[in-house]
Amino acid sequence: MCHLLVGVEHQAFWAIKEMNLNAEACTEERKLQLQELEELRLDAYDSAMWYKERTKMWHDKNLRRKELKVGQKVLLFQSRLKLMPGKLRSRWACPYTIVAIRANGAIELQGSDPNSSSFLVNGHRVKPYRDESEVCVVEEFPLLIPESLQ
Repeated sequence: MCHLLVGVEHQAFWAIKEMNLNAEACTEERKLQLQELEELRLDAYDSAMWYKERTKMWHDKNLRRKELKVGQKVLLFQSRLKLMPGKLRSRWACPYTIVAIRANGAIELQGSDPNSSSFLVNGHRVKPYRDESEVCVVEEFPLLIPESLQ
């Protein structure tokens, strides 16, 4: 839908430009056509802006907020490291501990070794680490196999 509006706006722009170049040859009818094209262009622009605003509102509403705290364990996304090729390889590196959270969204991490030095990463590259203590136990239901299939 957005491409259609851009196409209409593009055609209206060139029609207006052509009419402006031939200003002496314009009749009243052409001036009315020019006015209609200008209104059409403005409507297309308003519709495109409305579409962009609605899409942004929907996207922002569906974002998940991460609640990170100092001392929490997180996984780090390794976007640059490509030692082992393959699409099934996980790019989330072993758990790190949050040392500090900066106001600009940067997070200071430290490795699992207490003597390791800390480093800064973008807050978008981390996600909370869930260890075995946070795993929920689910009830098991035995599957009954019908006698006709045995």
